[in-house]
Amino acid sequence: MSTPLQPATLHRAQAVGSELPPRTGLGLKTEHFQTVLETRPDLGFFEVHAENYMVAGGPFHHYLGLIREQYPLSLHGVGLSIGAEGPLDKEHLKRLAVLIERYQPQSFSEHLAWSTHGPVFLNDLLPLAYDHATLQRVCEHVDQVQSTLKRPMLLENPATYLQFQRSTLDEADFISEIIHRTGCGLLLDVNNVYVSSINHQRDPLAYIESLPLHAVGEIHLAGFAEDTDNLGDRLLIDDHGAPIDQAVWALYQQVLDKIGPMATLIERDNQLPAFAVLLAEAGQAEELLKQAEVRA
Repeated sequence: MSTPLQPATLHRAQAVGSELPPRTGLGLKTEHFQTVLETRPDLGFFEVHAENYMVAGGPFHHYLGLIREQYPLSLHGVGLSIGAEGPLDKEHLKRLAVLIERYQPQSFSEHLAWSTHGPVFLNDLLPLAYDHATLQRVCEHVDQVQSTLKRPMLLENPATYLQFQRSTLDEADFISEIIHRTGCGLLLDVNNVYVSSINHQRDPLAYIESLPLHAVGEIHLAGFAEDTDNLGDRLLIDDHGAPIDQAVWALYQQVLDKIGPMATLIERDNQLPAFAVLLAEAGQAEELLKQAEVRA
């Protein structure tokens, strides 16, 4: 496993693959377009899912263009299928390049997952077996994306519910090697860390300390759903449909103690509350960022 990095060594002005300010952002939802334009909330940035804007025109682009004039933008992909066995969809990648050229986002990120099998697209982010063949394939795909987009990307650590017996590499080492080989950055999803750690009975902080924290360019926070598996153990589901859990807040504060202030997104994709509720969570994260700045 990688050697844990010490707090003072990790703070830096600009992160790998990101020019976002070290503040809190929100996922931009269509329900909130008008509210954002009318109230101009004090936020560091907004993030959108790239696939929702892969058309030439329409109202989504109209509002995003207006909001982009006022706020930094993070573009988050959910459909590239970086971990797929087959080649990347070149048409999808071309549309992504057009979108990035249009909006010039301060950050672009994708998931360490797969969602395609041949011509079939599966509406989910599915886990990988961590072995050398998969590592080589993912690195080739990341290289292709970065070459096409002419910029470094961030790769998000996954939320997983199972592990493969054929895996020969630890997940954190797998991610570390991708970053080492490709020069991409890391999108550290703290909720994903907590979800996977509970599901696989591992220490979430130890997992985080095993990651290449020098490469973190953005942090995600979100809520989860809870169930039990067939053995009666806790099963957490990364559904982005609940407030951020106190355990995730605590883990986030520990992350900031190690890396200093970092652009942080509050994710909420389901059970969408009033905009004021999201702003309150953003405010909570903003306060922790300010405290981390004092300690850095």
